[in-house]
Amino acid sequence: MPPRRRTDPADGRAALAAWRADPEAATVRDRRTAVRFTLEELADVAPGNSVEVRVPPDGAVQAVEGPRHTRGTPPNVVETDPATWLALATGRTTWHEAVAAGRVHASGERADLSVLLPLQAARER
Repeated sequence: MPPRRRTDPADGRAALAAWRADPEAATVRDRRTAVRFTLEELADVAPGNSVEVRVPPDGAVQAVEGPRHTRGTPPNVVETDPATWLALATGRTTWHEAVAAGRVHASGERADLSVLLPLQAARER
């Protein structure tokens, strides 16, 4: 069962459009809403609990099918900043470019999200 959405999809798409129009001018609220919306989209596309995707300070989600962890640090973690996450989600940068530049920290054998990104719902139009 997919996680319950906390972000209204219309609000998420509007915030993402504001960020896309000018990432530097987007409000903190728009950025946070866009990050949370795209994290929820990831959880919808790849439901599961084997990878924790962290985008501090804006949000985190567990996704990707596989073994579930229940205590402590999960074995598969992806962490990045909000701007990099939104660039990945929208296709402005690739997974491999972001990892090579040190903008994504991924650990664990399931932590490669390259086949899931960019997200269809967030892709540049």
